[in-house]
Amino acid sequence: MKELKLVPLLVTVLGAGMPPAQTPPPAPPKYPAFPSETPPRFEPATESFDYVKRDVMIPMRDGVKLHTVILIPKGARGAPILLTRTPYDARALTSHAQSAHLGPILNGYDNATEVIVEGGYIRVVQDVRGKHGSEGDYVMNRPLHGPQNPTPVDHSTDSYDTIDWLVKNVPESNGRVGILGISYDGFLPLMALVNPHPALKVAVPMNPMVDGWMGDDWFHNGAFRQQMMAYVYDQEATAKSEAKWWTSHFDDYDMFMQAGSAGELGRRHGLEQLGFWRKILEHPAYDAFWRDQALDRILGAQPLAVPVMLVHSLWDQEDIYGATAVYRALEPKDAGNDKVFLVLGPWHHGQEIAEGSALGALKFNGDTALYFRREILRPFLDRYLKEGAPTADVPPVAAFETGTNVWRRLPAWPAGCASGCTVKPTPLYFAAGPKLAFDAPRADEPAFDEYTSDPAKPVPFRARPIQPIGYGDAFTWSRWLVDDQREASGRPDVVTFVSDTLTAPVKISGQPVANLVASTSGTDSDWVVKLIDVNPDEVAGQPALGGYQLMVAADIFRGRYRESLETARPVAAGEPLPYRFALPTANHVFLPGHRIMVQVQSSWFPLYDRNPQTFVPSIFWAKPSDYRKATQRIYHAPGRASFVELPLVTTP
Repeated sequence: MKELKLVPLLVTVLGAGMPPAQTPPPAPPKYPAFPSETPPRFEPATESFDYVKRDVMIPMRDGVKLHTVILIPKGARGAPILLTRTPYDARALTSHAQSAHLGPILNGYDNATEVIVEGGYIRVVQDVRGKHGSEGDYVMNRPLHGPQNPTPVDHSTDSYDTIDWLVKNVPESNGRVGILGISYDGFLPLMALVNPHPALKVAVPMNPMVDGWMGDDWFHNGAFRQQMMAYVYDQEATAKSEAKWWTSHFDDYDMFMQAGSAGELGRRHGLEQLGFWRKILEHPAYDAFWRDQALDRILGAQPLAVPVMLVHSLWDQEDIYGATAVYRALEPKDAGNDKVFLVLGPWHHGQEIAEGSALGALKFNGDTALYFRREILRPFLDRYLKEGAPTADVPPVAAFETGTNVWRRLPAWPAGCASGCTVKPTPLYFAAGPKLAFDAPRADEPAFDEYTSDPAKPVPFRARPIQPIGYGDAFTWSRWLVDDQREASGRPDVVTFVSDTLTAPVKISGQPVANLVASTSGTDSDWVVKLIDVNPDEVAGQPALGGYQLMVAADIFRGRYRESLETARPVAAGEPLPYRFALPTANHVFLPGHRIMVQVQSSWFPLYDRNPQTFVPSIFWAKPSDYRKATQRIYHAPGRASFVELPLVTTP
């Protein structure tokens, strides 16, 4: 019996040293089958659509594939192709609406919708390498293979390879391709003109980026366009442009002032991570980096093989330099006057594909942009891209004449009329008063006008509060070049010269040229010159235009580049020195009853960064102590005459 009692005791003792038994996990609950309602691949029903859409990846010569959207009118046979290459998302540019019809999905940037739809064109939009749906590396305005691009591929080769693929793989086409686009998309057709594909029959660069230092997006004559920093951020921070520039103030004027310098604002936004921003910081002068990329120089050295129509906006707030610069480079090659065409319209940047009956307070005689698309662009494209199309009645130069608000058909540019008139450079002198006159200044009058330029209170480039750069109903950026300049003319740091009331029309066609004799008490300075049309005190039917001061042409010059655009040098303090620089192209008539005005100032903020007025190696990194007041003198005396050289149209 004892032995029997020991067994359970032993079991108990041994069991005390064992781990507790593991409880198995509960079995997962079982539900009835309930599959996803989303199919693995959805195929839209598009039988009712009037177009066929193809999303393809086109291989380039280095193996990189570029995302391309092809829109073909349903039933098309033997149709020409209109190609646009873009960093702005090909899918978005071909999906402006969710519609079964081609017109609505194209109605927006960057599509000349009437031309494409009414012309029966195959529309192709492609993401450039490194952006949105395309493979590869993105480089801002990727230079041609050469000193600034060690790779064998560039936008010229990508255009060639794209066109080659399209004519071989789009059976609905007739094998003829035209390339067109606006801004960055306008820069790309110019690149396609370098070693062009044989199937490329015509190019239409509109408001193209051509020379980022001389007068397009990044600088104007050395002055940095700091509000474009947001564009660099949006373009390069991510491949699909999801990262957006952020603001810290309602008024951009305050944000840029608080940062001090453009370099410091860039540091606060993390811009140093972006390759193009680092290049801007490294190249503030017009060195080989900028010269090698200037497309007017590049194309001036190329054979003229493809007909090209350059489209320029007279109030282009972003790329006001490029189109006319390329025209000047190409026109001498056009021996038959039948390959290089120019259109000058009364538009802001890109307005030629939008509504064009007005710009700001200005009203024109009808929709000038629609006229361009239907009467100029469509016949021009049809001529080169459609078999049997009639010869287009398009003049070598179609120039809208502002002031009189009429289109002019011209044989070349600049030209004041179809025949029988000349364009004569004519000085319009500054004088005491301050006045403007065609007579040279006299010795018995005061020799100069002066003002104090204070970097702590820079002259706004438009009325505050100043918005960031942007498009759409919420933004007014596209209209600033036609802003009323009365606010600036009333400031003590702006000197204003005004003519007597005109008794006869004064017509200019071409580029006015600023010729300043000026001094500064500092060792560096900016000079802003604005040529302005002053309306009569009252305007019947348009009361808001009474006394309106309309900029006809205006630009800025950074004084440190007076002697050399490539090498910055201090300005001799207190010494009257000549400054000569061209203003943007104008085609304008100052009407009787109007007056001509010129404003001169030393800041245009915050569009352009402030000049500290003390010479520093890099204005990007100017310190607060570098920014100092300066006394600015504009001379108007014999031997020291300041004037604006007008391209004056004269008739026999």
